[in-house]
Amino acid sequence: MKVEPLPQSFFEQPTLNLAKALLGKLLVKETASGMASGWIVETEAYIGPGDRAAHSFGNRRTPRTEIMFAAPGYVYTYVMHTHCLVNVVSGDIDQPEAVLIRAVEPYQGLELMYERRGEKKKEQELTNGPGKLTKALGIDRNDYGRRFVEPPLYIAEGRQPGSIMSGPRIGIDNSGEAREYPWRFWVNGNRFVSR
Repeated sequence: MKVEPLPQSFFEQPTLNLAKALLGKLLVKETASGMASGWIVETEAYIGPGDRAAHSFGNRRTPRTEIMFAAPGYVYTYVMHTHCLVNVVSGDIDQPEAVLIRAVEPYQGLELMYERRGEKKKEQELTNGPGKLTKALGIDRNDYGRRFVEPPLYIAEGRQPGSIMSGPRIGIDNSGEAREYPWRFWVNGNRFVSR
């Protein structure tokens, strides 16, 4: 299978639509050590200024969130509890929205993933969480501000997921009513979904 980045037009859709459309797509990272990739099986949408769980709530603009105010399709990485997390910037310019990639199913570079995550990990635990998948694929803070339409970090066409489920996002307990929004999406029955 030839792997090529999706066009810019793919990212130019409403954030909730994009969060669902990303399911089944291939997240690819090329490094000097080799290529690693995985099928996206879980995402969470963050709808900017009106979403208490979003880093850009109230149009908060900081050096960290600056890329969220850019055009859709940019890479937004940040560190939380020592783990790097990766997001796809969505929304128009100055509408700071993003989709967190929460889990992937390993596809290419399994040996590399074990090397990065630890040889004794069960395959299911390699990429079944947002911090796990970035470590396994070699995604880090240096990817901040890249564009998902070109190497070394990009999203390619994938496979059609079966049934898609939705529910509340995870780990945002202090975000008021936003914690109830059903903006987490996952491929039903996939064993790499975070929980």
